[in-house]
Amino acid sequence: MKKVPVREAIGKPLFHDLTAILESGFKGIRFKRGHIVTKADIPVLLSMGKDFLYIPEEGDVGVHEDDAAQALADVIADQSVTIDGPAEGKFNFRSKERGLFVLNRDALREINRVGDYTVTTIWNMMPVEQNELVASLRIVPLLTQQAQVDQAVKLARDDWPVLQVCPYRPLRTAFLITGNEVFYGRIPDAFEAVLKPKIAAFGADYLGATFCPDDTVVMANAVTDWIDQGAELILLTGGMSVDPDDVTPTVIRQMATTFYFQGVPMQPGNMLTIAQRNQCTLVGVPGASMHSPVTSLDLFLPRIYAGVTISRDDAIALGEGGLSMVRTFRPAKHE
Repeated sequence: MKKVPVREAIGKPLFHDLTAILESGFKGIRFKRGHIVTKADIPVLLSMGKDFLYIPEEGDVGVHEDDAAQALADVIADQSVTIDGPAEGKFNFRSKERGLFVLNRDALREINRVGDYTVTTIWNMMPVEQNELVASLRIVPLLTQQAQVDQAVKLARDDWPVLQVCPYRPLRTAFLITGNEVFYGRIPDAFEAVLKPKIAAFGADYLGATFCPDDTVVMANAVTDWIDQGAELILLTGGMSVDPDDVTPTVIRQMATTFYFQGVPMQPGNMLTIAQRNQCTLVGVPGASMHSPVTSLDLFLPRIYAGVTISRDDAIALGEGGLSMVRTFRPAKHE
C-alpha cells in the first residue's frame, strides 16, 4: 500500500472503511471502502485526523479484512442466524427467532488461536430473543495471510455449526405435584403458580397437573398416564431433599430409560434431577424454585425446550460459577 497525503488522494478509492467519532458520542462509518475521494471530502477527512490515506498498489500481498472476515462468516453459523456486514472489517450475527444460543466452545477457541481472527459471542446456552446480537467476527489488521483464512475456514467447516440458535419447541408439558401435605390439603400448593409462567415462556402446551401422595406406585402410575396422553415433559415437584421419605428422585430413577443426573453443583437448586423415559423428559424440580426466581431449573428448561442434548457433564460444569449463576443468567421472557 502507498501512503498518500490526503490532499493528493482526490480521485482515488479508499481501501477500507473510515470511522468518525463525533462530539455527540456517535461512532460509525463516515466513508465506505471503495469511496472515491473528492475535493469536498478533504476538510472532513482532516477533521477526522486523516492527514494521509493508504491506497492499494498492484502487487500488494494479503487478504483484505472484509474478504477475510466474509470467508469465515459464510461457514461459521447455520441458517438460524442472520449476518450483518461487512462494516469496518466486522460481521455481526443475530438470531432469526427466539431460542437458545448454542456454541461449540472448543471450535471457537481454536478459531481465535488463528492469527488475526477475533470471534466474540454471548454466553453459551443463553436464551435469546428474535434479532438479538449473539456474535461478532472481526479481523485485526487491514490485510491478513491467505493461509490464516484457509485455516480458520477449515476449523469452522470441520465443527459446523460453530454457533447457532435452536428455537424452542412447544412441548406438551404436565406437572406431577407430590407430597402428602399438599395432597391431603394440609397446605396449599405453591409450585403450579410458579412453574406455569416458566414453561409459558417457551410456548409450552400445558396439559395440566396431577396431585399425588408420597407413594411411589401412585406417582409412577401418574407418570405413565401423562405419557399415555402425549406428555413430552413432566415436571415433578416436592420430595427432592435427602430425607428417606422424599420419594420423587426414586420414582424418576425407576421410570427412567436414561438417567442423566441427580443433584447439580449450583445454588440455589442443588437437588435438580433429570432423566428420560423414552421420548418424555422427567425433571425433579428443586424446592428452591418456589422462592428463588433463578435456580438450576432455569438453566436446563431452555435446553429441554430447544431440544439440546443433556448430559451429566452439563451438570458438572456448573461447579465453576454455580454460586454466581443467579446473577448472570437471564431466563427466557414470557410473551
